[in-house]
Amino acid sequence: MSGSAQTLSATVPDSSAGRRFDAVLAELFPDYSRSRLSAWIKSGDARLDGKEVRPRDPVRGGETVTLAVVLEVQTHSQPEDIALDVLYEDEHVFVINKPAGLVVHPGAGNPAGTLVNALLHRDPALNALPRAGIVHRLDKDTSGVMVVARTLPAHTALIEQLSSREVHRQYLAVVVGALVSGGTANAPIERHPRDRIRMAVRDDGKDAVTHFRLRERFRAHTLLECRLETGRTHQIRVHMAHLKHPIIGDPLYGGPLKLPKGATPELIEALRGFRRQALHAEVLEFSHPVTGEAVRCSAPVPDDLRALVRALHDDAALAKRDGR
Repeated sequence: MSGSAQTLSATVPDSSAGRRFDAVLAELFPDYSRSRLSAWIKSGDARLDGKEVRPRDPVRGGETVTLAVVLEVQTHSQPEDIALDVLYEDEHVFVINKPAGLVVHPGAGNPAGTLVNALLHRDPALNALPRAGIVHRLDKDTSGVMVVARTLPAHTALIEQLSSREVHRQYLAVVVGALVSGGTANAPIERHPRDRIRMAVRDDGKDAVTHFRLRERFRAHTLLECRLETGRTHQIRVHMAHLKHPIIGDPLYGGPLKLPKGATPELIEALRGFRRQALHAEVLEFSHPVTGEAVRCSAPVPDDLRALVRALHDDAALAKRDGR
């Protein structure tokens, strides 16, 4: 079953004479990834003067290339009527504010009730895109802004922007410890050698860079603004734990509960009752995949995180007033 089909055509420039067909095809149709174009060559959906050719076959220049864009169903999850907070949308992209607790992709233990199911209900055509158009993810208990592609060209363009580190991703995190300055965590990340659920800083890991600066400092905690330069799994959570400033409430990387001396009852209750990592994707900015214009979306801080920050702020203010 196909999601959609259309035929595109282009003429091979004379300057490309002698070059490989797959390389020329990628330049003629940059909206599609090289891996997808290669698959279309092998399936006969990409032809040179109406003939099937191999990826490595040379072109002469002047030929007509035809590309039958056939998008097979990629996502077989079922649509579900799950409410979505959409911050921006057009025919090419969605930008949504994901609530904490919503799983992004179906998987073991979460076959339904995910963001993918919700997206397929809102736009059934997303079943023809890899992962229903999702180009980056947020952990289940991380809230905030995400972009989703609605077309294959938009998907390719957004993946490329992420790969080339052109997407601005800004988070809020409440961490243990009263930091005195911001900084950069530049430490490679890979799967933990023994615990497959966790990630870890490892010398043989993938390049990972997180920039952070102080938004507000409390007596024993700090509200940080974090900016991702790379996008590894659990990156901010792993980096802050590596720096000995784990995120409050983090079930995988967090440390023991830390209370400032003489903490108010409200703060004690807020810290003990915060059952997820205090991490929120606050701002996402990218170039629109079609117009090239800057798209900047902000997700409001959710109530539980706002209440936690307020309790920390009030405790610090009371301690300062009392000279503690």
